[in-house]
Amino acid sequence: MISENIEKPLACWKSRETYNSETIDCLTIIFKSGGCSWNRCTMCGYKNERYHKMPEDELADKIIGQLNWILSEYPADKYQMVKIFTSGSFFDGNEVPLKARLAVAKAFRGKVIIAESRTEYVKESDLLEFREIIDDNTWDRPLYVAMGLETTNDFIREKCIDKGHTFDDFLTAVKEAKKADTGIKTYLMMKPPYLTEKEAMEDMLKSIRECAPYSDMISMNLCTIQNRTSVESLWKKRAYRPPYLWSALKVLIEAEPHVMCDPVGGGKKRGPHNCGECDKDIVDAIREYSLSADKEILKIYYEKGCSCMEEWEYILKEEEPFCMPLTE
Repeated sequence: MISENIEKPLACWKSRETYNSETIDCLTIIFKSGGCSWNRCTMCGYKNERYHKMPEDELADKIIGQLNWILSEYPADKYQMVKIFTSGSFFDGNEVPLKARLAVAKAFRGKVIIAESRTEYVKESDLLEFREIIDDNTWDRPLYVAMGLETTNDFIREKCIDKGHTFDDFLTAVKEAKKADTGIKTYLMMKPPYLTEKEAMEDMLKSIRECAPYSDMISMNLCTIQNRTSVESLWKKRAYRPPYLWSALKVLIEAEPHVMCDPVGGGKKRGPHNCGECDKDIVDAIREYSLSADKEILKIYYEKGCSCMEEWEYILKEEEPFCMPLTE
């Protein structure tokens, strides 16, 4: 290892993920980095988590120090996939210096890697360099680049999320990734601010259809209230409510192809929630469906219903942009 320093990442945990219809063990890492270059998305709290400006070598050693901690805490033979997140883009050299990126590649050689990046940093040469290090011929496709497209609607992405790129930018990044034989994982955002519950569902279903031809994997993120964000400010003024779990359930039942979803914060006021009585069962069902792709799991709980389903149906019918949200 280049550095012996030990630093703890922002978060690191093991879970189960699906790869080519097989369920495998996965290590998810959120590295503390030099910070997102855009740093303006309305729902993102990780923009506040960064190292203050420092020389490139020092930043690289800090990130490698986190890698050292991960390798000491999580034996490499206990997982087959690694999901990598940072404050913004793993392939941004200013956020994650090349020395640190290559150290990560060497450490996880032989794993399936899913690494998140903004569209402007998805370049064929960088992906090829990284893939050649991690690839030991164990997997047909060892590298996937994950991009937060959020929605295929440019107006919603600009005005509600302030993402800083267009659908065309996403398509350009897809072309770059494909030239490097890198897979595509697309993240979509369910219910960004300023949308009614019904608008959010309609936008999600449309976005799934439109991004599917360019995506090997699609993951639907349900918007949560993160600290020190624009969404939190709206929420505190009762001008925003996270999505109903009923909405997520309905979208996943209707969506084609298979869409993964992990309802982070599910059942809590800052996360996607219903009434509190049915939340846990629905969250568990969504997570099970993400692994199995068996829609019958979702349909059981949708058909079972709950007394709060009437409230959700009323919201879909009556909520308007000028009087939203109607509930908390």
